[in-house]
Amino acid sequence: MRLLPLALLAACAHSPRPTDHLFPAPVTVVGHRGGASLAPENTMAAFEQALALGVAIELDVRRCASGELVISHDDHLLRTAGVDGFIEQMTLDELRALDVGAWFGPEFAGERIPTLDEVFDRVDGQVVIDVEVKSQKGTDNAALARDVAATIAQHGLTDRVIVTSFSPFLLAELRAANPDIARGQLTGTFATSDLRGYEKVLLRKLAFNRKADADVLAIEDALATGRYVRRMQRKGYRVLVWTVDDPGDMSELIRRGVDGLITDDPDRALELL
Repeated sequence: MRLLPLALLAACAHSPRPTDHLFPAPVTVVGHRGGASLAPENTMAAFEQALALGVAIELDVRRCASGELVISHDDHLLRTAGVDGFIEQMTLDELRALDVGAWFGPEFAGERIPTLDEVFDRVDGQVVIDVEVKSQKGTDNAALARDVAATIAQHGLTDRVIVTSFSPFLLAELRAANPDIARGQLTGTFATSDLRGYEKVLLRKLAFNRKADADVLAIEDALATGRYVRRMQRKGYRVLVWTVDDPGDMSELIRRGVDGLITDDPDRALELL
């Protein structure tokens, strides 16, 4: 099984790097997909909301058929654009023709799928960006990691970006491409996955592999017990928790000492700090 070689490295010591520049506040609020309760997710409208609030931005990156890095959580376009098609099978010009805002509300009609370059140009280092890179079947994920790293460097944002992924292999490729970019390992309970039990255990342990050597753990809220958070922080990790929208849950996680909250409601989270 391909998971096993990295899982065998799970017990290796973590080499923490300074990340204070990415987490200047006791608790960092991160707008999930920009702030998915405030505007259509992963659009410039959502990112404008995050900028207005002064919160960090989480977004999702995929490669489209013409090679550009575009912003979308889903690989399929039905939910956000009403189109039966896949991003990796459509060119940027074809994607530009789609409306990904009208489903959220008429005032957002005409929102388009942005590219990573466009988001970086607009944000321009004003807030930290959590770039979740979507590992895609049938694509060269090593090349995807290299292109993300190159785009970050071209915009001079090495110190303003965290790259996160569920794939430790992709993060290892990112580390090889540019070790100065902060890396975040996404992990969770995988409760709704059809993976076998031992595969879920291995995936959780992969968070600690030394090849990717993550600086940040982005964990599902169900994992974020006070004991777990403290243990990971003692190992040198920063701990982000996703996706937390209930105010009571936010308050409890703040009490437990998490480093950041990834939320669809960043405005609500700010009120609790």
